[in-house]
Amino acid sequence: MMDYILIFIIIFFLAFYYKKIALKFNIIDSPNHRSSHTKPTIRGGGVIFTVAILLFYFFNNFQYPFFVFGVLMASIISFLDDIYTLPSKIRFPIQMLAVFLILLEVGLPFSPIYIFVFSLFFGVGIVNMFNFMDGINGITGLYSLATLSGLYLINAQEQLINSDLIIYTAISLLIFGFYNFRKKALFFAGDIGSITIGMLLFFIGLYFTYVLASPLILCTVIVYGADATITLLYRKLCTKESVFDPHRHHIYQKLVHIKKIAHLKVALGYVIIQMLINVIVLKSYRLALQTQLFIFIGLVFLFVVSYIFLFYKLEKAKKDNCQ
Repeated sequence: MMDYILIFIIIFFLAFYYKKIALKFNIIDSPNHRSSHTKPTIRGGGVIFTVAILLFYFFNNFQYPFFVFGVLMASIISFLDDIYTLPSKIRFPIQMLAVFLILLEVGLPFSPIYIFVFSLFFGVGIVNMFNFMDGINGITGLYSLATLSGLYLINAQEQLINSDLIIYTAISLLIFGFYNFRKKALFFAGDIGSITIGMLLFFIGLYFTYVLASPLILCTVIVYGADATITLLYRKLCTKESVFDPHRHHIYQKLVHIKKIAHLKVALGYVIIQMLINVIVLKSYRLALQTQLFIFIGLVFLFVVSYIFLFYKLEKAKKDNCQ
């Protein structure tokens, strides 16, 4: 317990001083017409997530070195992107290398090579899913806590990884919440925060899926994942926008901007739904593979249909509001 208190104190003061440093060096996210915030806000506050993982590494006999080094590489390039806005041709190769290191940490074999290559690109996709899924206060931090809680409960039963990795990160998320889980956020996670969390969840999720041979583990991010994936497909197939530009097509953004629901209420809605899915995963991940696949496909179908229904209902409400 004393270790956790010490970690809390270290990260709390780092967050406090980061706020001062960011203001001094103008690490600010200025709103535009597609933003969900209305005033300049400090970005890059998710640096404390990276610090939490580094503290875990040093306090726990340097466990998971490939994973930690991958996170550190991706965090550095992401923080530079928060400050200078780097082109994708610089960011993506670093992310690819970082995910490659995670695959080494998990112990995924190189053969058959197509599975390894698929896992590599899938990992980059998962990491960037968390990078793209942001924009309203509380969504990244609260949802990450919901996902980590599900993974923590599975780990409590299986003892697959050192639970301190989850606990240290959860502490940093709670401290981040002090600055972000409010009507007017004091700072955002930035690319460094979302990329770090994405890599952490990919590492733990892939490791659990691989060791337990349980595809249902993937459902610990299904709420976030369904919104991000289908929104990406919609933008790619139905609009002329660049998928890298800010937008308001996510369901949670539409609920805020069209239905005028408070940011934190929407974020809590996502959390509650994900926690319910976590219960299903927790009760089902040991079932026969065929049964798991049936549940997995059923949940994916449910969320795809729900997304499409909500999307068109919200678009109709938007048109009605404009008339």
